[in-house]
Amino acid sequence: MKLLICGGAGYVGSHMVRYLVERRHDVVVYDDLSTGHRASVPDEVTFVHGDIGDAGKLGRVFAGHRFDAVMHFCARSLVGESVVDPYVYYQNNIGNTLVLLAAMNQAGVDKLVFSSTAAVFGHPHGETIDESHPTEPINPYGQSKLMVEKVLADAARAYGLRSVALRYFNAAGADPSATIGEAHDPETHLIPNVLKAVLGQGGGLKVFGTDYDTRDGTCVRDYVHVNDLASAHLLAIEYLAKHEGAFRFNLGNGSGFSVKEVIAAAERVTGRPVPHEFAPRRPGDPATLVASSHQAREKLGWKPAVDVLDDILSSAWRWHLEPRY
Repeated sequence: MKLLICGGAGYVGSHMVRYLVERRHDVVVYDDLSTGHRASVPDEVTFVHGDIGDAGKLGRVFAGHRFDAVMHFCARSLVGESVVDPYVYYQNNIGNTLVLLAAMNQAGVDKLVFSSTAAVFGHPHGETIDESHPTEPINPYGQSKLMVEKVLADAARAYGLRSVALRYFNAAGADPSATIGEAHDPETHLIPNVLKAVLGQGGGLKVFGTDYDTRDGTCVRDYVHVNDLASAHLLAIEYLAKHEGAFRFNLGNGSGFSVKEVIAAAERVTGRPVPHEFAPRRPGDPATLVASSHQAREKLGWKPAVDVLDDILSSAWRWHLEPRY
């Protein structure tokens, strides 16, 4: 297949590109490098530096290639930033996506896999979250992703666009090669911040809240390896070849780990202590977020290959010991 990967220089996007190249698919990466890294894209892959809000450049890319499908990873994704500056999030995550969808429609490309998020659900109503869980986002970031999901449903009816929205829980880990990994600025995710604390980087780890209604008082989250996310995207494209409509699937391992458990696992993996301090809760942090991925397993045939926390941490640790960018 020939695929356009929008946001292919970012964390999840670059792992997707590597996954596709290893399986001999033809890939074009389109990225503005606002948060991604050019060094994360293999030299043999065609790279276009551009913003998906640039209709003219997108049009030229579609005119120059015959794509079978598009994968869309471009988004701003910092919850706190979205609360402070929601206009930017709505413009980038929704407005620019509309530009991409229009370019796809003009070019006759009718398959899209969209990078969504568990933030579309808001506060959980039970121990695990499946696709029937109410969607009640509590911040503009989650709201922007949910709005795109609704646009995709409308586009299926109006234009025949086939789409899958994949709702990630906590993406983590790095490719076994340790040549690509997670490198955000600022870094807001727990696992890289835990490993940076081990290495004496990042100004120290803070654990926000120790009085949640969980087994040890700290928040519980579902961590899914980034390469397992990549495998789900390829399965989603294959699913769209046989099914019309707009679909949504949750992606997680189905097991939750507390912040303290992640710290303990990091100490096992690295053989070093994790310096940390406790701080009050942050507003809006649910006690527990764990996915039910039954639908993805049943309909896509998806099965995570890396479902042990220590293994996820080990892959991330190898990257953090010698990051390439």
